[in-house]
Amino acid sequence: MRDDKIGDFLDRLAERIPAPGGGATAALHAAQAAALIGMVARYSTGERYAAHATTIDRIRDTSDALREDALRLAAEDAAAFTAVTDAHRLPKETDPQRAERSAAIATALVGAAQPPARVIAVAATVLALAEELLPIGNPNVSTDVAAAAEAARAAATTARVNVEVNLASVHDTTARVPLVAATDQVDELTTRADRLTADVREGIAG
Repeated sequence: MRDDKIGDFLDRLAERIPAPGGGATAALHAAQAAALIGMVARYSTGERYAAHATTIDRIRDTSDALREDALRLAAEDAAAFTAVTDAHRLPKETDPQRAERSAAIATALVGAAQPPARVIAVAATVLALAEELLPIGNPNVSTDVAAAAEAARAAATTARVNVEVNLASVHDTTARVPLVAATDQVDELTTRADRLTADVREGIAG
């Protein structure tokens, strides 16, 4: 994923192929959100921001790590979705084959729900960084904090539906509980993104 040209990725995204799809897109939203926070942090240096330098450095370093995490999740999502497709292609002529195929599909669906669930966690952390950075960062790039919040929102809401579509066929309670918990936090994240963007818009309106 990290070595793809944007145009090449979009060409593949538009193709009639199983992956990349919405899950990888959610992860890339999260990566962009983290990158924007890293950029704002790097614009928030020097004497004017010296009182918050330690916090800003931490936000910068954390956002860089989250960007790498999100890129990895984009690749993991594509691989996990391909595993679901492969499981559906297993033979089903005999009872043992059907049983093996059903088990493989169930395992693959749980695996496919994992990357988008982790994308939600990345988006939540990026949004927390955005909330922390806005009051102390460079006001000249405050709109980029809002852009990060909106990208994090897109990551979370897109990832949620990609978890939920797999959850519909996941009946193992142990596997379901953390996945449901991940999706349950998304409404709160969207509310927080709304609030942060509203604060930025109020600030630039004077």
